[in-house]
Order: sequence, then structure tokens, then C-alpha cells
Amino acid sequence: MKHSFLNDYSEGAHPRVLELLVSSNLRQESGYGEDALSLQAASLLREATGNADAAVHLVSGGTQANLIALASMLKPYESVITVETAHILVHETGAIEATGHKIHGLPGHEGKLSPGQVREVVAQHCDEHMVLPRVVYLSQATEVGTLYSKAELTALSATCRELGLYLYLDGARIAPALVSAAADMTLRDVSALVDMLYVGGTKNGALLGEALVINTPALQERFRFHLKQRGALLAKGRLLGAQFVALLEDGLYFELARHANAMAAMLADGLRSTGTRFLSEPVTNQVFPILADTQIAALRSLYGFHVWSRVDPGHSAIRLVTSWATRPEAVQGFLQDFAKVAVGHPVPGSRASPVIGM
Repeated sequence: MKHSFLNDYSEGAHPRVLELLVSSNLRQESGYGEDALSLQAASLLREATGNADAAVHLVSGGTQANLIALASMLKPYESVITVETAHILVHETGAIEATGHKIHGLPGHEGKLSPGQVREVVAQHCDEHMVLPRVVYLSQATEVGTLYSKAELTALSATCRELGLYLYLDGARIAPALVSAAADMTLRDVSALVDMLYVGGTKNGALLGEALVINTPALQERFRFHLKQRGALLAKGRLLGAQFVALLEDGLYFELARHANAMAAMLADGLRSTGTRFLSEPVTNQVFPILADTQIAALRSLYGFHVWSRVDPGHSAIRLVTSWATRPEAVQGFLQDFAKVAVGHPVPGSRASPVIGM
């Protein structure tokens, strides 16, 4: 196996993260997220999101972040609206359903939800014989690598506020989303439009960790009780705090995302030059080329990647993900090997609809 393009967390952590963990290792600190490093990280996140009054809590992973955030927002009879490709619906082992909450999975256009779809679900649930929709869940970037524009997110935010819904944003890959050439929002823009979001570290240079940012005061109260009950209040919370300090204090967080995007753009440009089509237009660090199944079989003996979806009887889409640590030589090597297996295989003639992935 030459290189893995399976995900953006195959490598450990950026050296500056490790350096701060080592240099602060013997310093005695308070526990459970009340240490100096976690408090500094929270301050940096408030500054970055533009809300001095936001509550910030660090947790270990994305599924944990989504589970705790959504469970804290919902009464026992309330539900979540999202697209059918959403991570919470497909790849979190029913974590939300296990808390007793229904998820309304809707067809997405390019992996995205529309205000009209939200209105329709709310209108359909009209009395106490049905669940009551309360939260709209989005991802930025989406599971199929697309981005919500500022106009799209603003429209969804306005719809949620009109209908009395909370808007929650999964930011596992928010860093590559924000630095994409296709993006028209800053982190402050995004934060101002949602009630709660998480800023992902695991997929952007941290060993592990995500930062929940709670903007709406009503959702901030006693949130640490939810953390403790779900096993997320770590005695050595300093481990999470140190990582976010290292990533955020000198702009490293976005620098790493720009590198991941640049490697993905190199990969996409090389594939496009051969006539390859894509499941969705590559704009961040996820690339979804449509290849002949024979090509895929040959490449899988050399590289790690996900086979994403069937396009037609002879072609499938694969997912290639680049990271903060992806080397140009790895991308060039993939393109050289692809050129060898591409000979004699026709390029599929139509773009498929985005489908479920992880």
C-alpha cells in the first residue's frame, strides 16, 4: 500500500501540537476542562467565532459532540431534521436514536437541506400524536464535499428562527470549508447564524478533539451536566485544551486546512485532465472521481480509499481525502499510477447524484 486517501485523520498530530503537549506536560493543572490551557482555548474560540458570550466545551470526538449537543437540545418527544446523507443518520451507530429521538432524513440537493424541506416537515407534524421537530442539523463541509453558501445558511437560519427551531452545525471539516476558494463565509459569519456548532480538530491536525461553541444562552445552562453524564468531562481536559491552543493561537488551524485543500486541488486537476468526471465539484479536501470498476480494483491494490457509490453497471464513485500532512509526492504518485490503469477505460458520460458516505 503506497498511501492512504481514506480520511484526514490517518496521521497523528502536527508537531506544534505535540510540542505544546510536551512542554506543558509537568505543569500541574486543574481538571475537567478548568485548566489554564482549556480556558485559553475557549478564549481563542470565542474570539474566532466573534461571540464573547459563547460557552465553549472541548470533547474528544465528533460523534460524542453531536450526541451531547443534540441530546441537550431535545425534549423526549422532539426530533431532528437533516439530509439522508448526514453523519448522524448514517455513521454514528444510531447514537441519536438511542437517546429516544427520531431523525427525519430528507433527500439533499448536492448534500444540502433547503428551507422549504424544513417547512414541510414542520407542517406535517401538527399535534401530540407525532414527534415535534426541534433541531435542524447541517454539516459544513457536507458529507459529499459541497458547501453551504452564506445566502443558503442565512435562509436556513431565518427559517429556523421563524419556526422556533434550533440550528446546529457539525464542523468536523469546517476548516477546509472556510478556506475553500468557493467559500463566502468566515467562521464569525457561520457562528452568527447557528445556535450551536462544533469546530473540528480531529480532522485538521489534532490528535483528537472537537470544540463545541454554544451561542444561544438558553442552551448554555448546566451543559457540563450533559458532558459528565455522557462521559465527556475528562479529568485531563488539558490534553484537549493544549491542542486547540497550538492550532489556533498563530493561525496554524487554517494554514493546515489550506494545505489539505491544495493537495486535493492538485489531485482533482490531475484527474480532470484525463477527462475524469466527479460526483460533486471538488472544492475542499474531499474528491469524488467517477471511475471504471476495473480501474478501482487496480488502484485499490496500491492505495487506500473508500468506494463511495455505484454510478452505473461499470462505474463507481470513490472518495479521496487529503490531509494537513499529505505530501505532493503522494498525490503525484497516485496520478502517475492512475494514468497507467486509465488506458482503455472510457470515462462515464453523466454525473451521478451525491450519495451516502462517512
